[in-house]
Amino acid sequence: MTIRESAENYLETILMLSEKLPVVRSVDIATEMNFKKSSVSVAMKNLRENNYITVTKQGYIYLSDSGRQIAETIYERHKLLSSWLIALGVDEKTATEDACRIEHDISPESFEAIKRHIHSA
Repeated sequence: MTIRESAENYLETILMLSEKLPVVRSVDIATEMNFKKSSVSVAMKNLRENNYITVTKQGYIYLSDSGRQIAETIYERHKLLSSWLIALGVDEKTATEDACRIEHDISPESFEAIKRHIHSA
């Protein structure tokens, strides 16, 4: 199944928030992404229906195994690409924004080649 960029962004945000908060709720995601809570609620419903997340009765959001795998892949790409662009002399804000766009479209083959190049340099 192909997952949309917006869903990848939500999964990545859930992963990042779960690393710094004891629990993740829709309001946390809305705040982090600067989205309306209603938009986040619709996205969480779609992610839940596609088994990328689970939501408890209390409204706590957890990544499923498949959701975590996608989130970790996107987050790894984001971190590596943004740090690489910064090392190349791109200012941090631009590097982060560009990495966010690239991380969704780059092929696994190209990303692995970049990763090998960076780690061998």
